[in-house]
Amino acid sequence: MLFGKGKDLSTLQMSVRAVVAFFLTLAMLRIAGVRTLGKKSPFDYVIIIMLGSILSRIVVGASPFMPTTIACLVFVTIHRILARLSYSFDVVGRFTKGEKKSLYKEGVVNQANMKKYNISEKDLQESIREEINENSLENVSEINIERNGKISVIKKLSD
Repeated sequence: MLFGKGKDLSTLQMSVRAVVAFFLTLAMLRIAGVRTLGKKSPFDYVIIIMLGSILSRIVVGASPFMPTTIACLVFVTIHRILARLSYSFDVVGRFTKGEKKSLYKEGVVNQANMKKYNISEKDLQESIREEINENSLENVSEINIERNGKISVIKKLSD
């Protein structure tokens, strides 16, 4: 049997399963939505990690093929539904993705948020260099930690 069954799989059978799992994963990530492959939030990482963990069991024959595939489709469907609900209902978006938090605004560093998110002054300086190619807060209007965990820097408007 080309596809094999159980844990006693030949190299060819495991390779065939790997090819099928690859295309299944690709299809499921497409179903989950393009944003899963772009800007990732913890919400998006959950589906990626879960799919990888579950689908790897298909490749090595540790779990039956169809029930495992269906379990993955359930995860993708839940992700898609929550993403859609997050779009429509802000409260769902805040629950699944969080909210942006201010780290610096109008000359004031928010030490409470810096401590809460374990962001040092050096992390802020690094973000300033990366985002606006400068070395100081002089031309910075605000700095936020975004819902995806990335630090964003907003430059002051020129006079």
